[in-house]
Amino acid sequence: MMNLVRKTNIDFIAKRYVFFAVSGLAIAAGIVSVGFKGANLGLDFTGGTLLQVKFETPVTIAEVRKTVKDAGIEAGIQTFTGRNAFGIKVKGRQENVNEIADKVLRGLKAGMPGNAFIEERRDYVGPVVGRDLSKKALFAIILSLFGIIIYVAFRFSNPVWGAAGVLALLHDVFVTFGAMSITNREVDLVVVAALLTIAGYSINDTIVIFDRMRENIKKFPKMRLGELVNVSLNETLSRTLITNATVLGVVAILFFFGGDVINNFAFAMLVGSICGTYSTIAIATPLVYQWEYKNK
Repeated sequence: MMNLVRKTNIDFIAKRYVFFAVSGLAIAAGIVSVGFKGANLGLDFTGGTLLQVKFETPVTIAEVRKTVKDAGIEAGIQTFTGRNAFGIKVKGRQENVNEIADKVLRGLKAGMPGNAFIEERRDYVGPVVGRDLSKKALFAIILSLFGIIIYVAFRFSNPVWGAAGVLALLHDVFVTFGAMSITNREVDLVVVAALLTIAGYSINDTIVIFDRMRENIKKFPKMRLGELVNVSLNETLSRTLITNATVLGVVAILFFFGGDVINNFAFAMLVGSICGTYSTIAIATPLVYQWEYKNK
């Protein structure tokens, strides 16, 4: 296997309190931001105006997005293939539907004076669907967390390992959500999908290291736990960095060059991927050691 990092002998366990402190500060910053600013929830969760327009002359979704943005309106744009029609969604209260829709129409007329269009639909989209999906997503997350704990407990014959893996992936999700709040990025159902992806990505990487720890326990039954954890982390460090560097490269390209449509998704994936790499090394396995060490 390709080695990105030569054989290392880093004492990760000795630095565990530094890791815990860094994670605590990151989570605390997110909690403070959410507490004072709140989360910038998207139209899926808050409701808003839906305006559907059809142009006579073909235009691109990028042109419509730029025109609406130049008019000072933050909106989500959806295209209807083959119809030259676009759905424009803007957050706002139900009583402001006409005011928001008229502002969008004025912006389109000013930005595209030579292209006539007709208004096909003007409506208020309530957050009912978003609430329903968020409840189902939360239920799915809780079930998956229990499933992970049970799976890891059976696979490694220790429920503490499963709990440590779940705490590490929760760390990644909380830090990513906090980063979305700090940067005032919109949280919609696409970002929720990114958070779920991050959770799965994080636990997968953690299980690889746990598997190496299990192998080393059989190979070196008399080795102290702290030394065994360090050996396992150092042996898998190159694999971890290569895998995560590949993922980071892809999401970085999406973030910098993917455009506005997927920028929030790419940002969440970028932060989550970095956190996933960090938590695998600095949170999950040190937590296992800390629990075992304190309960000897």
